[in-house]
Parts: sequence; C-alpha cells; structure tokens
Amino acid sequence: MRRRSLPLLAGLAGVLLAAVSAAPVVADDDGGFTIKDPRITESSGLAASRQHPGIYWTHNDQDKGAYLYAVDSRTGKTVATITMTGVGTPRDVEAISIGPDNQIWVGDIGDNDGVTWPFVWVYQLPEPKELKDQTVRATQYVVKYTDGSRDAESLVVHPRTGRVYIIDKQEDGGHLYEGPAKLSPSGTNVFKPVAPVDLWATDAAFSPDGKRLAVRGYFGGILYDWNDGKIKRVQQLSVPLQRQGESVTYTTDGAKILYGTEGEGSTVVARDAPGGGGSDSSSGSGGSENAQGSGGDGTSSGFKTGAIAVGAGLVVLWGLKRLLRRRPS
Repeated sequence: MRRRSLPLLAGLAGVLLAAVSAAPVVADDDGGFTIKDPRITESSGLAASRQHPGIYWTHNDQDKGAYLYAVDSRTGKTVATITMTGVGTPRDVEAISIGPDNQIWVGDIGDNDGVTWPFVWVYQLPEPKELKDQTVRATQYVVKYTDGSRDAESLVVHPRTGRVYIIDKQEDGGHLYEGPAKLSPSGTNVFKPVAPVDLWATDAAFSPDGKRLAVRGYFGGILYDWNDGKIKRVQQLSVPLQRQGESVTYTTDGAKILYGTEGEGSTVVARDAPGGGGSDSSSGSGGSENAQGSGGDGTSSGFKTGAIAVGAGLVVLWGLKRLLRRRPS
C-alpha cells in the first residue's frame, strides 16, 4: 500500500511546490546567510560559536562520516571541517549545541529509516581554537529514556550549568527530557521527562544567558521562560516558512534567532529575538503574544495568502520523505 501511494504523493508534491514557488516572498531581517558548501545538503542543527565571531557550526543528518562544518556567516562558506574520532558510525545526527567552556555537544538522536533504537548517542568535543580542517577526539555517551525509545531532533545544553536536555519529536507535542547533572562516558545515561513541550519540535536553543528556551517546528515555534527547568510558555515565535525547517540558534549577543532548513544551498533566516534575547537580561516584555498578528512577523497579506499552499506543500513533502525512508525493500 505504501508503494502504491508514492506516485500520488509525488505528483501532489509537485503541484504544491509550484504553488509554493508562486507565493509572494517577504524580506527577512538582516543577519541571515546562505550555506554554500555543496556537501551540506541536510543541515539539521545550528550553533553559534562563542570564540569565533560570525561562525556557525552545522552538520548533515546523514553523512559519510562523523563531520561537523564551520560556516562563516559573512560569506556562507565552510572555513573548517571537523572529523570526530572516538565515536562509532553516526546513525542520524539531528542537533548541535555549545555549552560552557566552548564544548560542542552533538545529538545522534534521530530515527532515520524508522528504526527504533534501544539507545542513542551524544558526542562532546572541545571547539577548536584554530579554524582549519582537522580531526578532533570526541567523547561518546550512551543515552536511554525512562519511558522507552524516542525519536528526537532537539538537544540543548544549558550555558550556565552545562546540563544536557533533549526534546522528543511528537506530532501532538513532546516532552523536555533532562539528563544527569554530569554524563558518564562509561555507563548508560538515563534521561527523564520533566516538562511538556507543546510543539512538534525539530530543534531548540537556549538564549545566551540561559533564561529562555526557543523551540521550533516545521510551521511555528514557542518561546519559554526556562524557570529552572519548569518551563513556562511566553509567546509564539516568528518562525519563517522554510522548505524543511530543522534548526535554530541564538546569535551570541542574544539579539537574533536564526532559523535554518535542509537542502543544498539552504538559507538561514534571522529574526529579532523577543525581549532582546537575553544576553545578560531576563526581560520578557518583547514581542506579541500572537506572532501571526498584523505585522507581528513582518509578513504582508499576500504572503499570508501563499502560506496555506506553502504549509500544505511542506506537509506532503515531509510525508513523502518519511515514506521513502521507511518503505520496504
């Protein structure tokens, strides 16, 4: 049955893509960039470097090796490729975050091909002080969840405490999972659910001061007060409509939130962070409760008219991608 449905979905996707292409385009806030490296076709995570201004780390969700790419936002070009050693063959790398002491954390936490893994992996490595192609040894952690296997695409590390969190990906909303205070490289690290997340989450990011948590999905986003892990919803985020929105990060000054998507030559879009983002301030007064209100996200009425076609196209394309990944051989 799945095989017979593929031609229909493909045809419908083509029609909807034509509608998407015809939809009016809105100008985005300054600060975005386009990834120009042809190797980066499935950018699934994004993290702003703190020691290399203007550099953003990303990765493919499926690659030929354990690679991380440092992209210069001023040119869109890759300025360093890191090959991680000390880890197994990655399965489905979905997220990247930078924690205290310039430590890079990578979440190999997805379920490509519909495989249910009894455990997933998290990698940790120091961010190189010099940007050049090099090999860096990483620490690999085994992760399980208290309530069984999860599909997840969001991993965040608190910038003050260094604690690692994962958000599982559920169509009707998932949960924020908290890891141990310090992960063990020799045992199994059990993550437990601590708070519901009202979104089909594809990525998340802490504000630089650790007081806000931005969570994005394919069609929207939510900003939470961190509230010592007892997250409280603040408002909707002004998430751009993208082909397959998979990544989010704050700029290092907290002024902007950047949203990325999969695809070759993908564009990273910058939007103002509500309340200034919180580089060292916890002000929560910025932004509208309704990010889709008149002018709330800078969109025109023509763009909103085209948004229905865009959203439908994304749904079909995502479904087609999942079917193609999971179809029987």
